[in-house]
Amino acid sequence: MAAGNALLIVEFAVVFVGVPALLTTYRLPVPKILLLLAVAGACLTWLLRAPGFDRKVLWNTEGFRRGARGVLRLFAVTAPLLVAGVLVFDPESWLGLARRSPIIWLLVMVLYPLLSVYPQELIYRAFLFHRYRPLLRTEAMLTWASALSFAWMHIIYGNAVALLLSGCGGFLFATTYRRSGSLLLASFQHALYGCLIFTIGLGRHFYRGPAF
Repeated sequence: MAAGNALLIVEFAVVFVGVPALLTTYRLPVPKILLLLAVAGACLTWLLRAPGFDRKVLWNTEGFRRGARGVLRLFAVTAPLLVAGVLVFDPESWLGLARRSPIIWLLVMVLYPLLSVYPQELIYRAFLFHRYRPLLRTEAMLTWASALSFAWMHIIYGNAVALLLSGCGGFLFATTYRRSGSLLLASFQHALYGCLIFTIGLGRHFYRGPAF
């Protein structure tokens, strides 16, 4: 058991700490989204073969229905705070992508939840919670590990705003996943905040491209 835990510690350190750190200095020859999809595919393959994994969590519409109202209520409270933060501290960024490149903004609104949000939730919630449960034995430990590793992944963008917002979001999404047992609900919540961030002007902290 001790040897197995030691291997899990090394694996976690390599995958969730080492790889993001490496990506801060090493430029991939392919878009990062392809790496994300490849890793998510590997995680999904492992989960589908893993003993004791409840495949229901990958969608779980019942958990979505139970928790969606609470997610929307929280969003109604926190979204205005993010909007106010941009208007007060960075007004020049307000609606930046939507104003400069409305077509790209629209594509982000459609494709981001599918190609980025769900794969991230698959890795940092479903896979991490099941794979490392023998190592992180309490729900609190799993939640914090998920939140902090999710925040650390955003070090590739090289700014404190991305780390702070993704850390808060990671804790929120992990808590939602843990309570609802629905990756669909966690992804829905993630998409709400992500699309808001890309709309109100904070997207430049999470993506480096010509439209930003």
